[in-house]
Amino acid sequence: MLFDTLTDAIGRTPLVRLRLGAERGVEVYAKLELQNLFAMKDRVARNILLEARALGTLRPGAPVVESSSGTMALGVALVGRSLGHEVHIVTDPRIDPVTLAKLRALGCRVHVVEAMTSHGWQSARLERLAELMAELPGAFWPQQYTNPDNPGAYRGLARELLDSLGHIDALVGAVGSGGSLCGTGRVLRETLPDVRVVGVDCVGSALFGQPDVPQRLQSGLGNSLLPKNLDRLLVDEVHWLNDHEAFAATRDLAREQQIFGGNTSGSVYRVLGDLARRAEPGSRIVGILPDRGDRYADTVYSDDHWEEHALHTLPAADRPAVVTPGTAVTTWSRQTYRAPDDLRRHLVFVESNTTGTGMLALDLARDLLGTEPVLLTGDPGRYRGLEAAGAEVIRCDTNSDAALRAALQDRFRREEIAGVTTTSDFYVPAAARLARWLGLPGNPPEAVTACRDKSALRALLRRAGVHQPRYAVVREPGEVTAAVARTGLPCVVKPADDSGSVNVLLCTDEAQARAQAERILAVTTNVRGMPTARTVLVEEYLDGPEYSVEMFSQDGEAVCVGITAKSVTGSPHFVEHRHLFPAPLPAATAERITETVLAALDATGIRLGATHTEVKLTGSGPAVIEINPRPAGGMIPELVRLASGVDLLEQQLKAAIGQAPDLKPVHGAHAGIQFLLADADGVLDTVDGVARARAVDGVEAVTVTAAPGAVIRRARSAGDRVGHVIVCRPGPEQVTAALDEARALVRLTVGEPAGAR
Repeated sequence: MLFDTLTDAIGRTPLVRLRLGAERGVEVYAKLELQNLFAMKDRVARNILLEARALGTLRPGAPVVESSSGTMALGVALVGRSLGHEVHIVTDPRIDPVTLAKLRALGCRVHVVEAMTSHGWQSARLERLAELMAELPGAFWPQQYTNPDNPGAYRGLARELLDSLGHIDALVGAVGSGGSLCGTGRVLRETLPDVRVVGVDCVGSALFGQPDVPQRLQSGLGNSLLPKNLDRLLVDEVHWLNDHEAFAATRDLAREQQIFGGNTSGSVYRVLGDLARRAEPGSRIVGILPDRGDRYADTVYSDDHWEEHALHTLPAADRPAVVTPGTAVTTWSRQTYRAPDDLRRHLVFVESNTTGTGMLALDLARDLLGTEPVLLTGDPGRYRGLEAAGAEVIRCDTNSDAALRAALQDRFRREEIAGVTTTSDFYVPAAARLARWLGLPGNPPEAVTACRDKSALRALLRRAGVHQPRYAVVREPGEVTAAVARTGLPCVVKPADDSGSVNVLLCTDEAQARAQAERILAVTTNVRGMPTARTVLVEEYLDGPEYSVEMFSQDGEAVCVGITAKSVTGSPHFVEHRHLFPAPLPAATAERITETVLAALDATGIRLGATHTEVKLTGSGPAVIEINPRPAGGMIPELVRLASGVDLLEQQLKAAIGQAPDLKPVHGAHAGIQFLLADADGVLDTVDGVARARAVDGVEAVTVTAAPGAVIRRARSAGDRVGHVIVCRPGPEQVTAALDEARALVRLTVGEPAGAR
């Protein structure tokens, strides 16, 4: 197999069947991560450093500093030096001569701390690392114990296992930083939800509730501190081995299986044997063997070392003792593991919408799902009612993936984050990228990014043969002539990446289309401070009734929750002013619309959660206008809740934390919303008739969002709405009548702005 660089050669390690359990019909396999050039952490170093370079947190030529006593040091040396970085490794006296020689030969600067602190060698190394970070401007620290790119590196390993074996019943791995076992197990669970994840620790390690004994001899597993990458919620069973048992198992691995491994590989081997004895016939078990034995020639494989540390005097068990939580162990023991009951789980929101639904979502996260809501925001003052929502607020640059990652990495252990989501249209891609980074439920970032970029969506739907308007993409004003020739007149001119009908205009001639395109291209940042795509979409105008289809996907299977009938203002602007749910449609028409949307969602790759797809019903069938990869805006989720009892917002939050949605209607009514729009530009003087409108039969709410004195205007986008009326009645005609009656009772008096005369 040919590779251009050594880093390209990382991974694709052998998977071999061991001579364990065969007599009982059990298959036991070893994933030989030790066959990477320097062992398992080569994967981690590659993923962390390449991700950091892509994010810009590791600049070309900047120093890389890491704390490690073994394979992570070698992985960082391999990848860092091959990418042209100066590499500093902080280690301790336990480092073996072979590893030390390799690091120096690769051109690393090695810093050996002289004494452990009260918290062990790891703490002492971190103190020295902090000094180096202060001394080296622009230095990058991979932070293998806290950086989710560590477990993220094992997505590839999990895929290799699935490609080779398909089904796996149990995964066994040593636990140090938490990366390999949690990263692999998390991805396997996406396909194999029942796979059993078994952690291998050492006596004297504090990872799973045991007392810390820093003088333990084993390296590569165990820890005196709780790494942020360790997700104990993934672990079903834990084994502890003492130094004697681990070293003996490592020698047995070499003698019995001809695999010359380190003590982590030996410990995993011993646990594989136990699982093979207990497994049902036909079971398939995989163990990850991280390190080879050359680093342990003077320790594990040295009789003198055994004698020096009196290892033979330590008790050694042939089978693990089954212990209960809280039992301190000294020899091989196992426990069916359950994470601590007091572990707090957080649902993270990346910004929010500003209509009120966002604050409601924070309440739902806490009150219905039992999670702690967290809002990442660049401007908390943007949100009315935020203080009352009781959410933890973390201020950071939410337009920067690096800043979002840093905020979560600094604040939380991985096991404390239950999900990542957003109620803001603009931040759906960022939330999807964070969810993928953390291995949490979410849509593929590529899918939601394509939906947010309407020009990319058009290309996807065209390739899939989904009916849509003729279109052209414009990036320069000079391209408008050809675009109009393609779409015909009148045409719709709009930005490819905005929301809420902002800068959407029906143009009746080429000059008007060009002027609108120039207006859009001149906008460099959107309302959230994000750079715009500076891309214009020119589309054929489709004359026909408009609908939106509210779908919900789980594991790539989409279900239609219902179809909403939509009314928009007259040309040249398209502002939605009334919604009716469910739309009064013949069953055959509703089915055709749904089938079109299903094909569109399949083309995008959307796999999870609510989607809001806008459709025009034309003479040649339903045509997709756009797909929004989130719950509908415009209070449509509230209409769905009133009409059917299905709370889309609640289901969206459940999907974000991995719970199955409940989409079964509990009743069958109809609901509608009428938005309040100004008849003229000016200043809102008075609002009358609200109380009378609330008294109309079926009215659920009358809300005015603009206060007297506010500057308002005739609607050009959704942001120009000044309030709404919501109605729920048994039938659609009753809803329409009640909306008409209530709207007529609400009177807005608009005066001229001060100084206009």
